[in-house]
Amino acid sequence: MHLDDVRPGSEAEALAAETGKDPRLVQLILDESVAVVRKRRGTPERPGVIIVEHRCGWVHANAGIDQSNLDEDACALLLPVDCDASAASLRDALGTLTGTRPGVVVADSAGRAWRVGTVGMALGAAGVETVQDLRGQPDLQGRILEVTVVGRGDELAAAAGLVMGQACEAVPAVLVRGLPAFDGTATARELIRPGAEDMFR
Repeated sequence: MHLDDVRPGSEAEALAAETGKDPRLVQLILDESVAVVRKRRGTPERPGVIIVEHRCGWVHANAGIDQSNLDEDACALLLPVDCDASAASLRDALGTLTGTRPGVVVADSAGRAWRVGTVGMALGAAGVETVQDLRGQPDLQGRILEVTVVGRGDELAAAAGLVMGQACEAVPAVLVRGLPAFDGTATARELIRPGAEDMFR
């Protein structure tokens, strides 16, 4: 989206002044979000951070809006309207082209609380087991697992990120082999922790 087409409102102007961000970019962040979770002051020379709850449910910086790897400085790249629907559409298209329907994960990089660095995160998924519940299964010593739920979608996204890179590598997709087939209807939305279980907001 071209930033010249964005008209910031008073909330965006105030938040932009506080964080040192372009008011037009802040307006896009607010448009894509349902709540501002955290913010850090900044200057235009060193902008701060706006952590939001995206309209699709996940929490991360700037609603996932990015200005990296775009031809024009005055443009911003937004996430798909519905990442799970995008993954399903890609899966169907690949099925038409190849005669097989591989699982698809739509991923983006995101930071994590209490950890340095960004890692891949599954924003959309189709034909992939996104959450693997191991509760009730034994560990190596025969003890029954009580809390272990694995974010398989995020693990796949992070593994793919090692190949895709974060800068100028220009690798838009990664083919992962060796995982068992999955014919369920899991989506990446299942990776979002329910609000009642969220201890940190």
